[in-house]
Amino acid sequence: MNFIPPIPNSLEQHWMPFTANRHFKANPRILTGAEGMYFTTDHGNKVIDGSAGLFCVAAGHGRREIAEAVNEALTKMDYVPPFQFGHPASFEVARRIAAVTPGDLDHIFFSNSGSEAVETALKIALAYHKAKGEGQRLRLVGRERAYHGVNFGGLTVAGMINNKKAFGLGLPGACHLRHTQLPEHNFVVGQPETGAELADDLQRFVELHGADSIACCIVEPIAGSTGVLVPPKGYLQRLREICDQHGILLIFDEVICGFGRTGKQFGADSFEVMPDMVTMAKALTNGVVPMGAVAVNDKVHQTLMDAAPENAIELFHGYTYSGCPVASAAAIATRNIFEEEKLVERAAKMSPKFLEALYSLKDLPVVTDIRGYGMIGGVDLATKGSPGVRGLEVMQELYDAGCMVKLTGDCVLVSPPLVCEENHLDEIFTKLRGVLTKH
Repeated sequence: MNFIPPIPNSLEQHWMPFTANRHFKANPRILTGAEGMYFTTDHGNKVIDGSAGLFCVAAGHGRREIAEAVNEALTKMDYVPPFQFGHPASFEVARRIAAVTPGDLDHIFFSNSGSEAVETALKIALAYHKAKGEGQRLRLVGRERAYHGVNFGGLTVAGMINNKKAFGLGLPGACHLRHTQLPEHNFVVGQPETGAELADDLQRFVELHGADSIACCIVEPIAGSTGVLVPPKGYLQRLREICDQHGILLIFDEVICGFGRTGKQFGADSFEVMPDMVTMAKALTNGVVPMGAVAVNDKVHQTLMDAAPENAIELFHGYTYSGCPVASAAAIATRNIFEEEKLVERAAKMSPKFLEALYSLKDLPVVTDIRGYGMIGGVDLATKGSPGVRGLEVMQELYDAGCMVKLTGDCVLVSPPLVCEENHLDEIFTKLRGVLTKH
């Protein structure tokens, strides 16, 4: 029995997220199928996926292995309460994640999204310092132009103004590092040579507020949703040094960077900096079932274990669906695909071709900057009237031309599935060039 109508009976009841709802419902972009590198529209047209969905479909669409694993999980056991009870699959996912996380980031706490993973990491940081007898460390440090999800903790440390301005002041006492996009970085391929000194903002916060007031500093190794800001050489290393000097935890938000997007398992691997925690989601289940996670190092985990009385709950935090059977099955199947098809190695091999195609757009008059690393890139477009007007036009024109990418304001974000071939890159960038040439 088909429970899903081939065409929606009504568009009015669904309030869509991060969407210009009135614009969409006047000219809806409805997708009805997906396979490999392509979506199928309600008109039967093929649309190549240039953004891996929302950075999450790393292994391509329609993977039967994941569907079969999810189906098996559903038919065997639909749900297990994650509080005080367990099931084999969540422990196996944690083991498989710990096998690829850098260093001793071997303790995995599950959530349902990247937003929740960030909330979890921030709460773990606060709980860690309280367990050490430093409960006065309540200050959270984020960064301008950062995206850390949409919950109140994530919004507090984030720095994308339109995501924040309607929702009040957030948690008290937060500080924000300056972002790392400098004028001399325009059209630089990979990591810029200048800008590492921007990390010294953290030292300024130490001197202004006192190190013993700061719990953690959270950054994306590559700031993704804001437009792919690649860290200057030495920048992340300097943050690590300052955190070590003052007992501050360093958290990498790798919801976008994680699982191969940078050409290695994590951005921490690519930039050779070891954080105390890493958040992840998206490619963890190939976007099939919502799931997020936080990987925590031995020091933080053991401190919380040791601080609790025997047989007591060590962390009063969790979600009804943390590590649920269906999501765990999808994650295990995704891990199998990554390993069998060597998707991380494939991303590293494909990256030079991707970056060559990305930076080939620099001759277009409408393009004001390009940034890229691994298999992710951002293309800034000249503003047309108000910010975001041109971006919305480009998104619609690209869709009509048979290509989907992510737009943030007037920045085109390109991050194709890691299974893409050279002909797919040619198709994405040929269509992108064709649209941008008209602007």
